Amino acid sequence: MTILAVALAVGLLVLLISVVKLHPFVAFLIAALAAAMLLGLPLDRVAGSLTRGIADMLGSLTAILCLGAMFGRIVADSGAAQRIADTLIHAVGRGPITLALALAGFIVGIPLFYNVGFVLMVPLILSVARRSGMPTVYLAVPMLSGLSIAHGFLPPHPSPTALVGMFGADIGLTLIYGLAVGIPTLLIAGPLFARSLRGMTAHPRPSADTPEVVVKLPNATASFAIALLPVVLLAGATVLMTLPALPPVATGWVAFGGNPVVTMLISVLAAMLILGVARGTSLARLSTGSGEAVKDIAGILLIVAGAGALKQVFVDGGADVALAGWLSGLSLPPLVLGWGLAMVIRVALGSATVAGLTAAGIVQPLIAAHGVDPNLMVLAIGSGSLMFSHVNDSGFWMFKEYFGLSLAETFRSWSAMETLVGVFGLLFTLLLSLVV
Repeated sequence: MTILAVALAVGLLVLLISVVKLHPFVAFLIAALAAAMLLGLPLDRVAGSLTRGIADMLGSLTAILCLGAMFGRIVADSGAAQRIADTLIHAVGRGPITLALALAGFIVGIPLFYNVGFVLMVPLILSVARRSGMPTVYLAVPMLSGLSIAHGFLPPHPSPTALVGMFGADIGLTLIYGLAVGIPTLLIAGPLFARSLRGMTAHPRPSADTPEVVVKLPNATASFAIALLPVVLLAGATVLMTLPALPPVATGWVAFGGNPVVTMLISVLAAMLILGVARGTSLARLSTGSGEAVKDIAGILLIVAGAGALKQVFVDGGADVALAGWLSGLSLPPLVLGWGLAMVIRVALGSATVAGLTAAGIVQPLIAAHGVDPNLMVLAIGSGSLMFSHVNDSGFWMFKEYFGLSLAETFRSWSAMETLVGVFGLLFTLLLSLVV
């Protein structure tokens, strides 16, 4: 009965989002209430369960995600993202240009939220296609696969950061593992797969092919340094903490600097000073942009909050114990199971964030019961949440409309690329599990 209650609650969530078209936050709350009723949770505990789930989820994430949004906005508005892409493209000339575009998308994707990075990179892709005479889709897929992998695998992006908190993983170690899994996945789903798309002709809409704006961009050193600063701080702190001879005083400072909130605060302040104030941008203007960035993240925070409420109802209703027993009886490795659940929900709903958070709430009991590495589970679920983007995903339509493709061409290029990311993301995660 408990397993049926969970299945009905998740099915209701899918129905409310995909058919009724409710906002995911409202859908999560309704599904959580339905789950509470089905699981027999006493009425006087339901409200407290919802509140506790929302508070526990947002308590550790709000500052990280808001600071991450501010950081990405500064990187985008300053022109640092464009400078990174231009530098990598010019470095290879007409050589392995798809590799340069893939790396540019990956690096730019670290500080920028997905939709921002997508809209920012499309004019650059069209510009490179125009100057080089190469097919547009052949150039677009590597760069956008880099953005997609950063979005699904790497903190401080919303879904992986939320999963780190849910599973009790280490954000720095998850980032290191994410790089180890993401880079080979990028090479396959990006430059290698793009070779099969050379014959596809794009018809970009006029508004997408915007003229290049001539502005003074920040220098390459500053652009790369700031964009990669969160990665360096988080990963560096994780590596330093493993050194046996680190003095206690140094250990305290490293732990402090490697705290995700402190890391993102340092990154925001560094970006404001180096990419903003040092280049003549006023603090007032920077603050205005940061405020707008926080507004953009509000919808994601609500989705995260709703997922926390549903997860807590599962726990308080005893579904976590029942799920652990039931899932343990399945003849699937836990990492594959988490990937599969995220994939099914992704295909049903379209949203990678909702898919990842919902699947995480279901498989969370397996982390402790099976001794699964929580950092690897973040990557497995992240891979599944990117599988087979199709007509219910906004990214599918953005790609189709920006590049003027038919539905069949969009499935052949975009959907196939996202599926390769999901499949090889899982494969490399499983390989990594053999050595860590």
